Amino acid sequence: MTAPDANRQKEAWREIDSIFSDAKNTWVIHYSCESFYDRAEGRSPRVTSIAVRKLSDAQTHSFSIHQIAERQGVAFGEIEQHYDRLERLMLDAFFSFVGSYRNSHFMHWNMRDANYGFAAIEHRYTVLEGSPVVIDDERKHDLSRIIINIYGKGYISHPRMESLIEKNQIRPLDFMTGAQEAAAFEERNFSGLHQSTLRKVDILANLATLVKDRSLKTNTTRWEMHGGRIRTSVSWVLENKLVAFFASIASIVGLGLAIYALK
Repeated sequence: MTAPDANRQKEAWREIDSIFSDAKNTWVIHYSCESFYDRAEGRSPRVTSIAVRKLSDAQTHSFSIHQIAERQGVAFGEIEQHYDRLERLMLDAFFSFVGSYRNSHFMHWNMRDANYGFAAIEHRYTVLEGSPVVIDDERKHDLSRIIINIYGKGYISHPRMESLIEKNQIRPLDFMTGAQEAAAFEERNFSGLHQSTLRKVDILANLATLVKDRSLKTNTTRWEMHGGRIRTSVSWVLENKLVAFFASIASIVGLGLAIYALK
């Protein structure tokens, strides 16, 4: 496995420590949607549920189509007939929340583009004639990239989130894969989708905490983490002041003995 890049690794450690230093102002976010594969007609996938969890105290807010339907008095069997209106109302609530916390930070997993990410949610809202509140990019923190930069690209097998859950003995409970969530939507299992989304923000918060505590279990060895013998030795000597101090004393003593031996 290729060792992590030293500069990116150092920056990733700084990022995760900074996130937790402001945990009261950081939300973990995840969402579920229709499958974005096999969409020959080009329509963007509908957002089905969103969950946000405060990193500091686990307070969680959720937004889902089936909850909105219940509040609107739409019968379960009629949800499909009102998808656009229900999705619009759900996203109204979500972006109202974002507007209230636009100066907060949002930690996510691979929510990076218009296929799956903040831009995809914003696009859906625009399609439904809403005006999205855009979160500044510097306030978005991709936990998946942070972990790669710290532990290296081959730190775990694919699919990475599921593999990390297993290796770190995190109980998956209501967790669904992306494919399972897409199938759940087709089967109108809205409650299952909602529970999976809630579970994922909990899992992401747990994984982030393990990273911050330097206790995340991965396939990366300690040797690889530090880039091999040369980098490990140099870093260890440079960063360990006590060792450097005794090395200096030893050098001075050695020089003195050498001079004495010449007399």
